Amino acid sequence: MRKYARVSATIADLLRKRSLQFPRLLSSSPILDHPSSSSSSSSSMSSSSTHPVSLGTINEKVLKCEYAVRGEIVTLAQRLQEELLAKPGSHPFDEILYCNIGNPQSLGQQPITFFREVLALCDHPAILDRSETQGLFSTDAIKRAWEILDQIPGRATGAYSHSQGIKGLRDTIAAGIEARDGYPADPNDIFLTDGASPAVHIMMQLLIRSEGDGILCPIPQYPLYSASIALNGGTLVPYYLDESAGWGLEISELKKQLEAAKSKGINVRALVVINPGNPTGQVLAEDNQRQIVEFCKQEGLVLLADEVYQENIYVPDKKFHSFKKISRSMGYGNEDITLISFQSVSKGYYGECGKRGGYMEVTGFSPEIREQIYKVASVNLCSNISGQILASLVMSPPKVGDESFDSYSAEKDGILSSLARRAKALEDALNNLEGVECNKTEGAMYLFPRIYLPVKAVKAAEAANTSPDTFYCRRLLNATGIVVVPGSGFGQVPGTWHFRCTILPQEDKIPDIVSRLTEFHKQFMEEFRD
Repeated sequence: MRKYARVSATIADLLRKRSLQFPRLLSSSPILDHPSSSSSSSSSMSSSSTHPVSLGTINEKVLKCEYAVRGEIVTLAQRLQEELLAKPGSHPFDEILYCNIGNPQSLGQQPITFFREVLALCDHPAILDRSETQGLFSTDAIKRAWEILDQIPGRATGAYSHSQGIKGLRDTIAAGIEARDGYPADPNDIFLTDGASPAVHIMMQLLIRSEGDGILCPIPQYPLYSASIALNGGTLVPYYLDESAGWGLEISELKKQLEAAKSKGINVRALVVINPGNPTGQVLAEDNQRQIVEFCKQEGLVLLADEVYQENIYVPDKKFHSFKKISRSMGYGNEDITLISFQSVSKGYYGECGKRGGYMEVTGFSPEIREQIYKVASVNLCSNISGQILASLVMSPPKVGDESFDSYSAEKDGILSSLARRAKALEDALNNLEGVECNKTEGAMYLFPRIYLPVKAVKAAEAANTSPDTFYCRRLLNATGIVVVPGSGFGQVPGTWHFRCTILPQEDKIPDIVSRLTEFHKQFMEEFRD
């Protein structure tokens, strides 16, 4: 690996000639400076002056917003998939393997039976009174469906609900949080949302007034945050995770970036922490979490805790602890720290991405601010009812003694143990590749390996007017059908390159992915060897 480290200075010089990495520190545009950004403005100049909408006349914040998880590489993959359907055998692979996004069921993961039984009964309550239903559905699913329907006005899942979500479901979620953390939870603190993403957008709308307001975000980060900050006209203040320490979060780095922001006149409003990490897969230690809570308290920062992967822990020496639990264990209450925690039904062992369910627990705000949060939430009327029901089920699954408990536990444990095996298999395969280093995936659903690219490859990427990691990922897709996301879409230390790969393809697909990736990488390194 030292061979590749020696060329890093040369590569860094090349990069300084072009802006192909993460944006400038404290830039008001917290997106990637891809060549496409500059081409957008030139395209707008050539647009017809008579057309009412052009790139030159739409909201500039939209142009600044980028979301790499569904960006250039995925667009190419979709085109290749269409070509395979229209003309089988037209490419050196017979299927596209989407390893770009945390979308478990699209890759073959089966939904949890108990959850789907309850949803089906709630959506079609007329069958609850039929005699054959007792033989088709578990008794506890039938019982739970009746309980939920009794909480829904008119027993109609097609009707609007309260803008925060159905009160009875929020009661269930609050009870689940209390059981998880050992500290009280208030259902009035729960806002049910269509996945975690709308909750993040609500908080960014609340906190960001202008580009003078900054949000501390980890680098690498999930692009939802940079996109939301851009759309709301704020400034992303990056703090870098330490790759050499397993993507560790150092308080000294937080302090350094906070002071740098202040010196530039930026008013930092909040700190985003993703635990377990996306795209990096690390799980924070409890002591580290205490340090983060103390930092936010001392600096008067809102703590935005992205905890959507709380069920996805794969190492025996790490456990998930919510930041609310940590703060309460330190003796801090609502008057001491402002904390928002995000949860989603899209991740975990459930993987119900398309159902769009989630919530945020909002603590530490004054009643006046809570009214403003409710007002913003009410603009969308309410989140979808199926997602609300799923959020309550996730936080209150079958218990010991319930008819569905054994099958539920087997499904849950089977999914999580398989994910752990897949993570280990892909991690080992990546670390066996020349010029690749991959940290252990302790949690979440992703690997984020570093690739040491030869100078010739970097120059070839420059000639193609793209970033080196995008160049690599595009070549990988065209040769193998494997879709991964360039590290530049998440941010990375300048002069380094990565890609994000999910661990979600089914276990029987992993050997094929490893084989395709290994063969491609060998050929790529030979082609561009210095």
